[in-house]
Amino acid sequence: MHWMMGPFLIPIVAIIGAFTYAIVQSMHKARVRELEIRERIAMIEKGLVPPPEVDPRGFDRAMSRYDHVQWTTSAGRHRRAGITLLGVGVGLMVLIGFSGSPDEGFAVGGFLCVLGIAFLVNSMFELRHQPPTPPANGPAS
Repeated sequence: MHWMMGPFLIPIVAIIGAFTYAIVQSMHKARVRELEIRERIAMIEKGLVPPPEVDPRGFDRAMSRYDHVQWTTSAGRHRRAGITLLGVGVGLMVLIGFSGSPDEGFAVGGFLCVLGIAFLVNSMFELRHQPPTPPANGPAS
């Protein structure tokens, strides 16, 4: 009976090991981040101004990307959600309709289609803001 456990024991140990490794890595990153935060707090308490990041230009690039994404994706997100819900609704109408109950298929799928149309209409009414102009990165001399 013990010889049958061998093939099943290897995948179980591998899965447990992978989860253990992921947990340990996560705890390690959290500890490093906590130490970085404590370092910043200590600098602030001493009256020093901590830098925004190790690479200030990298920080500026990341923030400009974030601002661009923040300003340009809300209408697209509603549009994608609407198209997805329309597809799921039509699929459910066809699936349940061919299973022998067309009225129920129309009700369930139609509900999701109406939600999809609502998302599409919402994306059309979404205000289209222009992203803020990024600050000039030229020399300040």
